[in-house]
Amino acid sequence: MKNFSFFRMLLDFIYPRRCPVCDKAVKPFGSLICEECVPKIEYVKAPYCQKCGKELKDKRAVFCHDCAHREHSYDRGMALFAYRSVSDSIYRFKYRGRQEYAAYYGERMARILGKRILALHPDALVPVPIHAAKKRQRGYDQAEALANEVGRLLHIPVETKLIKRVRKTKPMKDLSAQERQNNLKRAFKICYNDVKLDTIIIIDDIYTTGSTVDAMAQELRRAGIQNIYFAALAIGNGM
Repeated sequence: MKNFSFFRMLLDFIYPRRCPVCDKAVKPFGSLICEECVPKIEYVKAPYCQKCGKELKDKRAVFCHDCAHREHSYDRGMALFAYRSVSDSIYRFKYRGRQEYAAYYGERMARILGKRILALHPDALVPVPIHAAKKRQRGYDQAEALANEVGRLLHIPVETKLIKRVRKTKPMKDLSAQERQNNLKRAFKICYNDVKLDTIIIIDDIYTTGSTVDAMAQELRRAGIQNIYFAALAIGNGM
């Protein structure tokens, strides 16, 4: 571990780590985020939807508008950041090669959501897979990078070969809820038949309508997994 820490410091010195907020070299050296950028990130605060974990504006509400009017295939979810405060950061994480942001994201998820994650007694964390062609293009799967950090810090196995994305889906951000569902039909496939997991937590970068998590959960349930939760890096507001 000491050798790893020395190697990490040496690598940071040669190739300075970028701040996940301002994208400049992190100050002070060795940190995961610039000190002055810490207050710029907003966390999801209670009260939040008891189904998906979105922050609720109405303190008397139990569910957000979406979850009150729609059934989801997963059991329950949680999220770390308010999306509006990290949208640019996540964009760079996904599309601009900033895989290094996963170290900060994973540390925050483990520290802030760790107790809730561990209370579910998960057998494994399952990152949302991207299509193989996209992974070759980007060089990594952002949800997998995030899950690996959280799993390492919380000592939970990360299962990356359980399920794969077999269809190249359209970008979700400009699609309606119904279009998202249609876009994800038959998008995922279990990779092997002998699944011995009982409880899993799906790890994703952004939760919006839940269509991606639902599509994965449906396939995972068909494989015999009973308890399916999710933990997202960022989520929008509920109503």
